[in-house]
Amino acid sequence: MRIKSSVACLTLFTAAAVATPVAMAQSSERDNSGFFISGSYGGYKAHGGEFDDDRDLYGVSAGYQFNPFFALEADYIDFGKFGDDEVRSDLKGLALSAKGRLPLTDAFGIYGKVGAFASDMDVSAFDEDETYDEVSPFVGAGVDFMMTHSLTAFAEYNRYNVDIDEDDFNGQVTNDGPEFDTARVGLRYTF
Repeated sequence: MRIKSSVACLTLFTAAAVATPVAMAQSSERDNSGFFISGSYGGYKAHGGEFDDDRDLYGVSAGYQFNPFFALEADYIDFGKFGDDEVRSDLKGLALSAKGRLPLTDAFGIYGKVGAFASDMDVSAFDEDETYDEVSPFVGAGVDFMMTHSLTAFAEYNRYNVDIDEDDFNGQVTNDGPEFDTARVGLRYTF
């Protein structure tokens, strides 16, 4: 991750650590259900031949927490532009996932995500342009911490995969698509 990502992570978790006693004093019981929205910022590492790169990413989410253990979530993620001198890409996507959560305390929990990632990837390579729209599975895991009754900080890792057709570029692209390891932090607001 870049310096901006590191500073954002440090700031968020410092705020969470300071807010812990306040949050615990305000409420000994977590609200178990409701609609939520969130915003996140982080970085990613793209793996795969000409697509190797690391950049920042942004995301917004909406979902519903059914109980302390289960939620459904939709994420819009903007990976921006990445690649090398000959192969440039621009990736955006919508992820729909089921999230299983294990509460460790009233304010702190860990979770896993599994779902589908609908991506839109524009590739410019060797004077050719192609667009790839596809749906692929993804997995993730994270931690969350309730700072106030409605505001929760989270950090998560996700793994995405996007496929391209090597034949579209006369065999000059040496792989069939990048994989993305992402790390991001964010704030979630529950209504």
